Amino acid sequence: MANHSWLSLTELGQLFGISTRHCERALDQAGWLDRHGRPTPAALDAGAASVQGPQCHPRGSRWNADICRTLLETRGYRPISRDDQVKQWVALLEAMSEGSPSIAATADQMAEDLPSDLVEDVNAGLSRLGCRYQASRRASAC
Repeated sequence: MANHSWLSLTELGQLFGISTRHCERALDQAGWLDRHGRPTPAALDAGAASVQGPQCHPRGSRWNADICRTLLETRGYRPISRDDQVKQWVALLEAMSEGSPSIAATADQMAEDLPSDLVEDVNAGLSRLGCRYQASRRASAC
């Protein structure tokens, strides 16, 4: 059996540059997500989802990157390149580090969702722009 990547809905959305909510909507339309945000038996049977931890909590679910990528592509979503992901994170974190009275979140709070495999490239991009902010090297939360 092939070695599959198992992702959270947030991580899956990041591959396509879409929100967790958009991922949920696409999975729901495919009959793979129940009204409580948990994988349906159809998703489990298709190998699209795996439940880890308490079954009552949606965050205990992981989604097969390959199977879900195919589903999202058939629904019109297109993956974004790694370079585009890095550029988007650099722009966001640079803006967040400058702050705004109308935004309550901090750059550190936003960086919690930064995929760990992008941290080095994002930090390099921030440095090239002369931005002092550097994202933590800890793994992103799911």
